[in-house]
Amino acid sequence: MKKGKKYLVDSAIESLSPRLLLSITEQIKYPLLQIARYAESSEIKGDYDPTFIKTIAEYSLSLIDAYNLGITLSLDDTQIDLLPVSISAILYRTAQNLKAIAKNYGVSLQLDIDGRYNPVLTHEVGLQASLVSLGMALIEALPSLDNQQLKLHLASHRCRYGIVAGLYVDNQHFSSDTLKHGRRLYGKVKQPMTDLNYSSSAGIFIADSILNALDLKLKVSHHHKLYGLGVILPPTSQLELITT
Repeated sequence: MKKGKKYLVDSAIESLSPRLLLSITEQIKYPLLQIARYAESSEIKGDYDPTFIKTIAEYSLSLIDAYNLGITLSLDDTQIDLLPVSISAILYRTAQNLKAIAKNYGVSLQLDIDGRYNPVLTHEVGLQASLVSLGMALIEALPSLDNQQLKLHLASHRCRYGIVAGLYVDNQHFSSDTLKHGRRLYGKVKQPMTDLNYSSSAGIFIADSILNALDLKLKVSHHHKLYGLGVILPPTSQLELITT
């Protein structure tokens, strides 16, 4: 275990339990309420669409699975396998995982990948789970924001420190202060990021915790004229030598 890793492990576990668990339980109340209300309405009207309930249930299960993954990755004795990963492929699969829940909220998804990149060395499952969790939180937030169009951009671009993979919207509600304020309040209040989302925003904090376990950091990010949250994936010199 490299220097500083134990501190990060302890910090990640502390952030995951119990405050994040409280955020998750608060978060999944709404989809469960949606299912209950839909069942009542279907019984009265005599119509039933299993796709709606399936999507909402899968949304809740994804949050729980991501939480469990974060706990597993944060355990002191867990071996985290790092492999070369294509950012383009990760973003594409993230979009596919978000497709059904985005449709429920009337949100369109757009892939925006600036150029071709060498693979980065990371934990593929953890990175994708964090991006999916982020996407769920932002899809839920979009209808309440003052946006002209409900569109979520899954994008990547280069920065001075490596390659950024993130999710972006056409709205200026994202700031470093917003994220810092949310981190301080999550698990203590029901709505820690009220200027962004009137829910527990559990998906954001699940992503934050998974990335911490991978020695990565969730940051407020800009992509062209869009605003969002992203993670910087540092280039690996060995991979650059192989692919050049």
